[in-house]
Amino acid sequence: MHVVVTGALVDNGAVLLVHRSPTRRAYPDLWDLPGGHVEAGESELQALAREMHEELGVRIVAESASRLGVLHAGSGEDALHVGVWQIGDWVGSPTNRAPDEHDDIAWVEISELGGLPLVHDDLAALVRSLPELGRLPRRDEARTVASPSGPEVHRCSSLHSRA
Repeated sequence: MHVVVTGALVDNGAVLLVHRSPTRRAYPDLWDLPGGHVEAGESELQALAREMHEELGVRIVAESASRLGVLHAGSGEDALHVGVWQIGDWVGSPTNRAPDEHDDIAWVEISELGGLPLVHDDLAALVRSLPELGRLPRRDEARTVASPSGPEVHRCSSLHSRA
């Protein structure tokens, strides 16, 4: 079984997706959440932090991550277990740092996910199930704040507004 972790960076009703290169052996030419394999000795959250930095150049704020669910595909040796996480806060601006793996990255409105060729059929429904989705700020209300140490920290404050 292959254990994989993916992360949903959500901002103003849009989620960041990566387009898997047409030359990839597994799931070529499809859109997916960024992420990758969990290595021996790593937790899903540790793997998520490593993959987000390797692929996008962002550092996630671990306390802001919450598990959305699990997707399964295949069987036997080809079985795939995908832990899907929502990431509320991160440091840096996402850029494609893995061009051999992904030929594009894009912010996609969550309402438009159903029209894209996605790696997992259930991915759109899982992202749409975010309980905070209705409280996300409009695009013109987005805020990025500078941290005292210098880099910008992306915060989507409505993700942490549960009473």
